[in-house]
Order: sequence, then C-alpha cells, then structure tokens
Amino acid sequence: MEKLDYYQFYFLRHGESTGNANGYHQGQYDFPLSEKGVQQAQRLASLWKEKRIQFDQIISSPLSRARQTAEIIAQTLLIPLELDPIWMERDAGLLSGLHPEQAQNLYPRPDFMSLYDKIGKTGESQWELFLRAGKAVETLIRRQPGRYLVVSHGGILNMVLYATLGIFPQPNFYGAQFLFTNTGYALLHFYPQTHNWLLVELSQPIQNDQLQEKG
Repeated sequence: MEKLDYYQFYFLRHGESTGNANGYHQGQYDFPLSEKGVQQAQRLASLWKEKRIQFDQIISSPLSRARQTAEIIAQTLLIPLELDPIWMERDAGLLSGLHPEQAQNLYPRPDFMSLYDKIGKTGESQWELFLRAGKAVETLIRRQPGRYLVVSHGGILNMVLYATLGIFPQPNFYGAQFLFTNTGYALLHFYPQTHNWLLVELSQPIQNDQLQEKG
C-alpha cells in the first residue's frame, strides 16, 4: 500500500448483538454477536476485500460484539488486530443488561439530565464519555499516519465525531446525533500539518433486502 502523510480513520459500529436483537440496554454488558450480526460483519468484510480496501491496523473494543466483528474483518483482510478498552461503549451503570421496562421501573430516567449526571446512577455522564472519546482520538493520532479501522460502539462513536468535528455535548441529550446502525461507519481524514479533520463519508450497511432489490 502507498504510504500516507495523513490519517485515514474508519470508525465502525459492531454488527448486531443479541442485546440489540432483544432490545436490552447494553452499555458495557458483554452481549455477543447475533447470527445476523455475524452475517453483517462477513458481508462488510467481503465487500471491502472486493473493493481492495485495506488498513495498517484494526483497533477494537474488547467487548464481544465489537471484538467478534473486528476478528471477522481482520481474518478476511489479513490485518493485525489490537484490543483497547478505551473504545468500549459508555458505561451505562445499573441499566446495563436490563430490558427497557425493567430499567424504567427500577431506575426511571429523570425529566432533565445535566452533562454531569451519571447514566444508570453509577455509569458515565455525557461529559465523561465526551472526555474519554477525546482521549481515544488522541491515542490514534499518537500513531504514525496511515489507514486505521476502529471497531467500537454507537455511543462513544457519537462523542468521537463531536470531539473531531468541534461539537460540544448538550444537557438532556439535546444537540446533534449521528446514526451508527450495525456495521455503519464514518470515514474521517486527519491532516496533522494543519490540524484539520475532514468528514469524508457516513455509510450505512446494505441490507439483504436491498441487495435483492438491486439484483
């Protein structure tokens, strides 16, 4: 591959997990990929192989749903994989692993939440997640310029886009939201000479029914 003098980052959300499929609060609860999630990861890996998209390194959250997604892509593209807990999903505190009805009964959400109120009583606040996302981005730009795939989770990836695009979180979850569906990703370039971030692409996965419609 041609050497780059800038950074190319693919920020990828994991495939569907059993927690996604059954509607649970996930946070850092370690749900594995569902069968559909495995297929999503395999489909994306095959598409990238077909398009000859390559990476110098894959960096993944160690939670099973992200790690399994990353392993499927790493095995298909023959790319080294590294696990880093800084890319784990938001700590959802006492909500983790609960169904929404259970969560609402046990730990009802306040009418208003400041940036500093913890999720699920003991989890990360919006501000804490934003600060962790900023530190996670810093770990990336301490590396050599190149092509990197980060496999992570929707909550922290939203805060990564906030940190890179100069957006600040708002109280009560107001403000911009970026939709990361399962195996959806954002492609960003970072130019260290000018400290300039460029959002190149926000991509959502092609579903089976869409593939059938397109023949």
